[in-house]
Amino acid sequence: MDNKKDNRYYINKIITDLVFITYHTENLTIEELEENEILVDSMMFRLIQISENSDRLTEDFKENHRVIPWRAVKGLRNRIVHEYGNVDMSVVYDTVKNDIPELLKEFRNIME
Repeated sequence: MDNKKDNRYYINKIITDLVFITYHTENLTIEELEENEILVDSMMFRLIQISENSDRLTEDFKENHRVIPWRAVKGLRNRIVHEYGNVDMSVVYDTVKNDIPELLKEFRNIME
């Protein structure tokens, strides 16, 4: 079994998390999201994982794919981790509804 953890490996993990988030939040209002504590926790975990796996990509890879907002990905993770109890859900919801689908598209394009 090949367990090579290279850029492709981490990109696939990121895509898996992005798909999970988009699938489980599609057609969801911010009120519905806020009422679903398990989904909020799961989504926050996935957002953190996306950032953690992005950090594992090589600097060359990131330099060659500047279309990805690397700083924003890391920044959202830091906000979630360091202010978990005080995270503004409207910011997270906006990110999930507007930025995550675009991010997923960009990562899928990279894998083609």
